[in-house]
Amino acid sequence: MRRRDRSRSPVVSLSRRGRRSRSPPPLPRNRDRDRPRDRQPRGVDQKPLVESNTQAIDREKTCPLLLRVFCSIKRHHSLTEFTQGRTPSNELQIYTWMDATLKELSQLVQEVNPDSRAKGTYFDFAVVYPDLQTTRYKSRDIGTVRNGTRGMDDNVTLKDRRFRIGDYLDISIFPDERTGGDRDRDRDRDRDRDRDAGRHRRDDSRDRGGGRRR
Repeated sequence: MRRRDRSRSPVVSLSRRGRRSRSPPPLPRNRDRDRPRDRQPRGVDQKPLVESNTQAIDREKTCPLLLRVFCSIKRHHSLTEFTQGRTPSNELQIYTWMDATLKELSQLVQEVNPDSRAKGTYFDFAVVYPDLQTTRYKSRDIGTVRNGTRGMDDNVTLKDRRFRIGDYLDISIFPDERTGGDRDRDRDRDRDRDRDAGRHRRDDSRDRGGGRRR
């Protein structure tokens, strides 16, 4: 069997500061010093809906990891595509850190996938990992983010979802081209995954040898 050359896979990287470089913001005027502390200046984002439990990583001193990502439109990849050392052909390689959020990762995907840049596009994230008791792979959902909308999973990190180096990231991209009810029903049907957090934790702990992941 001819081995696919992974060196041709698109490669993107997350900056060490976690965002694209921009010009520094202007210094505040003197009157801003007297602004009440319980008020928030205009243009500043509100507090995230969900705070990450991951301790900040010093990206200047920590070597990034290679994250192998596989994207598909309106569906997740079949687990049969991750067997016997094979992977789907549409691999995207990302150099990032364990404190990378799902929102950051979705922005990197948009850099190489123009069709996913439309406002309202959904990104469904799943981790594909090997079952240590068999030769098969399993998957579990880790969150969903949407372009142009703040969501509950925006600040969830890879470490928050117990991602391990060597796992794959499977992303299903859903353009916002239908009504909310129809889109959600189709998305849930195509994914065919149990989103119950307690069950995922129990299954994952058992599949990886009974130890609790931290």
